Amino acid sequence: MSQFIMIGWDGPNGARRREKHRDRHLSHIEDLDRAGKIAFAGPIRDDMGERSIGAVVVFEAESLEDAQAVADKDPYVAGGVFETVTVNPFKQVFPEAK
Repeated sequence: MSQFIMIGWDGPNGARRREKHRDRHLSHIEDLDRAGKIAFAGPIRDDMGERSIGAVVVFEAESLEDAQAVADKDPYVAGGVFETVTVNPFKQVFPEAK
């Protein structure tokens, strides 16, 4: 397994759509976490730290294609919360992997 990073940035209707899809998004991430595939995940906050404007998820997958499929299934992606989403290979340097 390799690590990948998904970065999603909310679109203009992201806040409204985020509310609608939040529970299913969290369930999706929790399923990956229970399977031992999440390195870390969380929201990107605005400059004041008051609201979410995107998200970062670092996770394991067999290939870039599999990682893209995981991202595509995320309710925030499928539900149009994110205007832009990138999925790329990721290499953890620090903290050192155990």
